[in-house]
Amino acid sequence: MIPEIFALAGQLPVRRLGYGTAQLAGPGYWGPRGEARDAVAVLRRAVERGVTLIDTADNYGPSVAEELVAEALYPYPAGLVIATKGGVVRTGPDAWHIEGRPERLRAMCEASLRRLRLDTIDLYQLHRLDPDVPMAEQLGALDELRREGKIRHIGLDSVTAEQLEAARELTDIASVQNRYNLTDRASEPLLKLCEAHGIAFLPWFPLGNGSLTTDRAGSTDIATAHGVSPGQIALAWLLHRSPVLCPTPGTGSLAHLEENLDAVAVRLGAEDMYRLDALS
Repeated sequence: MIPEIFALAGQLPVRRLGYGTAQLAGPGYWGPRGEARDAVAVLRRAVERGVTLIDTADNYGPSVAEELVAEALYPYPAGLVIATKGGVVRTGPDAWHIEGRPERLRAMCEASLRRLRLDTIDLYQLHRLDPDVPMAEQLGALDELRREGKIRHIGLDSVTAEQLEAARELTDIASVQNRYNLTDRASEPLLKLCEAHGIAFLPWFPLGNGSLTTDRAGSTDIATAHGVSPGQIALAWLLHRSPVLCPTPGTGSLAHLEENLDAVAVRLGAEDMYRLDALS
């Protein structure tokens, strides 16, 4: 049996298949995608289905996704882990820049706390390392917020294995987010490092930005044999691939949400995994 639960930092148990909110923002992550009531319905259904990890970011919208999370789910049920990100400033559709100055990271975190109606953010992730600011200053700012009780755990987004090693010399890291999926495994060294240290790996684009929901991945025959969709095979593969992988696929569709969450029931055999592993 594949493990259903992962303990973030060894402390916060979450179901490994979570929900990401990027698709609640409009094209280019700008503005809302549709009616707020539809987004609220998807978020509430995700939690009804047992999701305990909601992954969002301040720049989805910007601010739109965090506000929807609070509208839909506050007061938050016990055991629900809210993860958000800061360190990127969005200025228009598909337009953004990295901002890692300590004073800006503090301002972003405090704004997220207000939007999410939280006293403490369970997992606050640095959306990008700022190449113009020393890593020690960026992580130092998050450490200070953690000491103040505004952050419980720190995560990183889009880093190399070497950067993670350097970050771990400075502070405890609970999670990373990198692009990783059935056909894109450039972050395999990072995954191995996460496994060695019990760090959660939240793969973004777990469905290849939609490409893995079709036969382009070459998994349709396996999906047919299991009576499921190619997208469900792609998510099941992640859950089978490593116990630290915690995918948070996003969608604004109730039907697609149900399909994604049903992937936890797919059991892949050794031959399935061998064939899927070869697709990269």
